[in-house]
Amino acid sequence: MTALSIPLQYPPRFTVTEAVELIDLTLADPAAVADYYRRNRQHLAQSMPRRSDAFYTQAQWQGQVAAYRAGGPGVSEVRLVLRAGPLVIGTVNFSQIFRGGFQACFLGYGLDEAWQGRGLMRNAVRLGRDFVIGELGLNRIMANHLPDNLRSAHLLQSLGFEREGLARRYLQIDGVWRDHVLTSYVRPAP
Repeated sequence: MTALSIPLQYPPRFTVTEAVELIDLTLADPAAVADYYRRNRQHLAQSMPRRSDAFYTQAQWQGQVAAYRAGGPGVSEVRLVLRAGPLVIGTVNFSQIFRGGFQACFLGYGLDEAWQGRGLMRNAVRLGRDFVIGELGLNRIMANHLPDNLRSAHLLQSLGFEREGLARRYLQIDGVWRDHVLTSYVRPAP
């Protein structure tokens, strides 16, 4: 496989639990994705940039799916959704895929407030991590979290991510510039 080819197992589809699967955004219903973000608007506002009202619409997600498909899933990003039956309950995204001498990306994720505490995100991130490292051949995944987000800190540490530092005023969350803890997972040496 060359660095820019789509992996053989694309689009990815993984079993997280008996009732929950992790699928590529191209396989998801845009209305269900929009519904996930609407249901969790307040919950997710604590950890993501402010979004316009359009972000929460089916039309927006139809456009996002079309743009992702046109951009070549797996080339510059991998966008995955957690689905329980027809209900979208979370996202796991590997964005800004760098090639060349870097072979890295950024990880972002979110889970429906009603589905927290079941180990779903740990399994989903592990599956996604193993996919981008194994299938896409990346060497490094960078994930950043708010210092007071102990749940994310624990999740990342349990999956082999190591703290690398603190970035001051790193990202605007709900309209406020916030510091973030920088972590990364590096492919184990052969």
